[in-house]
Amino acid sequence: MTLDHPPTEVVLEFPDNRLLIDLCGPYDSHLTAVETALEVQIIRRGNVLAIMGEDDAQSRASAVLNALYLRLETGKGVEPADVDRELRMGPSETDTGTRSGDQLEMPVGNRIEIKTRKKLVEPRTEAQKAYVQSLFENEMAFGIGPAGTGKTYLAVAVGVSMFISGQVDRIILCRPAVEAGERLGFLPGTQEEKVDPYMQPLYDALNDFLPGKQLAKLKEEKTIEIAPLAFMRGRTLSRAFVVLDEAQNATTMQTKMFLTRLGEGSRMVITGDRTQVDLPRGVPSGLADAERLLKSVPKISFNYFTSKDVVRHPLVAAVIEAYEADTQGS
Repeated sequence: MTLDHPPTEVVLEFPDNRLLIDLCGPYDSHLTAVETALEVQIIRRGNVLAIMGEDDAQSRASAVLNALYLRLETGKGVEPADVDRELRMGPSETDTGTRSGDQLEMPVGNRIEIKTRKKLVEPRTEAQKAYVQSLFENEMAFGIGPAGTGKTYLAVAVGVSMFISGQVDRIILCRPAVEAGERLGFLPGTQEEKVDPYMQPLYDALNDFLPGKQLAKLKEEKTIEIAPLAFMRGRTLSRAFVVLDEAQNATTMQTKMFLTRLGEGSRMVITGDRTQVDLPRGVPSGLADAERLLKSVPKISFNYFTSKDVVRHPLVAAVIEAYEADTQGS
């Protein structure tokens, strides 16, 4: 059978074959991700990639691949997360500039990078990018949305970056020790050991950004603190980067107590998911009240995420969307 309109192809030539290997990824996994997302076919011929598909899809795939190759030329690696980010956000220029004392790089193409001791962190979606910008620009910022959207991870990354650059003297991370179907009293160990499992997501984020020995030393010196929300009572937090995680599980009084701890030179970030409240029935969430009361207060930013901003396994986004659809239908 003869096609009336044989498929056209866009040909991209990459001069450095070693970088092209990194661009393609292990077993061409990066190319496969682009093919699946944009419904194109990519064929490698030596140092050339041929892209076949609809015109718009070809153009989009070309832009993504060129952006990833330029990233490799600047000495950075390409991981699946980088491919995912380019597919979500679109390629941008790679000429770099700096902002806020070099801790936040703002290239000409509006790319944002957060420097930490162990890795460079880049937001993958437009909502994440706006969120990171607001963390640098506002003394108090809220991040509200479903699990897996990077609210806490990016906040901790910005906190580490500000600490490294000397903008803050310490990092304080806290969350309410509220059970999600289990009772703290039934867990073995001391009170600290009982609380530690609730703090684990915060430890995980810090371990991604700081070497183990340095993190242990900073914790020992109380320069970095990870504690239940109740431990914040009576304190005034100056020159600190303070994160309240899982804020939907704080009561109105707890939230007010936390927000009024803000001291000179400090930054506060409050993150939460309104759909995962574990408070006893009839107890209102402090996050909802704060959102209602503070929405119009100047210099307090509210940033919202949806299932489209989920950066965990793709099935997480599908699960969130299924629950959202069920809630709207009932």
